[in-house]
Amino acid sequence: MKKLTIGLSALAMTMTGTAYANHHGGMKPNDDGIVTRAEAQAHIAKKFAKLDANNDGIINEADREARHEAHRAKMFDALDANGNDRISREEFMTFKHDGKRSKHGKHHRMGKRHGAKMMKMADTNNDGAISNAEFTAGALKHFDKTDANNDGEITKEERQAARQERRSKRREKMDERSAN
Repeated sequence: MKKLTIGLSALAMTMTGTAYANHHGGMKPNDDGIVTRAEAQAHIAKKFAKLDANNDGIINEADREARHEAHRAKMFDALDANGNDRISREEFMTFKHDGKRSKHGKHHRMGKRHGAKMMKMADTNNDGAISNAEFTAGALKHFDKTDANNDGEITKEERQAARQERRSKRREKMDERSAN
């Protein structure tokens, strides 16, 4: 029983992490390969609505917990193949996880520390919650930073340049940490 509980916990962490990461993924361009400011604003509004799980107009820990609880319930239902509110060893052992993996073979996960850091950055008035205005302002700030020529559109080349800049900064930080 102890092994089953540990296994379920590990599976829950994996699936919840995957779902959480999917909520926070970047906007993809449409068929023309360009993301306009209007498309970004529509995407931002949709993402805020999805993250505001209890529809109270703010994103906070209660929303995060509500999303995780919903994912845990969905995962339990997927494991409980016969619907009897119990997971047998056989159900557990035959469960096929279809979690998405990155090109490096790792599950997409956003750690609690990273999520907390992002929340703190977006919470500009430090009230412990992110309003729609704060969320939108933070996302549009990122859009504007990526839109190198300030034409209101992000091209493939601008996305690649921004990605390369973020990678370089991460490498610099990693080099600094390893030097210390």
